[in-house]
Amino acid sequence: MKRLAVFCGSSNGASDAYKEGAILLGKELAKQGITLVYGGASVGIMGTLADTVLESGGQVIGVIPTLLEEREISHRNLTELIVVNSMHERKHKMVDLADGFIALPGGPGTLEEFFEVFTWAQLGLHQKPCGILNINHYYDLIISFFDHMNEQQFLQDKYRSMALVDSNPERLLEKFKAYTPPTVKTYTTGK
Repeated sequence: MKRLAVFCGSSNGASDAYKEGAILLGKELAKQGITLVYGGASVGIMGTLADTVLESGGQVIGVIPTLLEEREISHRNLTELIVVNSMHERKHKMVDLADGFIALPGGPGTLEEFFEVFTWAQLGLHQKPCGILNINHYYDLIISFFDHMNEQQFLQDKYRSMALVDSNPERLLEKFKAYTPPTVKTYTTGK
């Protein structure tokens, strides 16, 4: 793993734990020599994560759409800032650049980005690990909902296991290194 895309909030959230978790992940990425690929903003835990990786001697690639760059929230001190035309282009570029994906706490945009790459993995469009860094139990309800989808037979066991979850950045990265993607979903066999 050379590069990981991290989806996260453009605000700090209600608890200092979210910012602290972003700092821990940023330090761990830099320590392991993994380049951060993220949404390119200077605000919220997005900015905290990027700043921490840079301050820890790591590399950061930001991908930001023109719409947001024009609002002057882009981070100006990154290793590389890629400006794209749309939110869709942003996601595609991040997927192309990254060897895996992590969701930190965030809002609907973070969830949308994570679920899209998770679905693409389920369909076999990529074989990269998808993980949730469950800081301060932020994603407990989503994790429970994954279990509910599985129990209700809308998410097979092998796909449920694709959502790698941990509250510790180092342990989550170890799960990424050990990840083996399941076979591609087919509709003819139901497997």
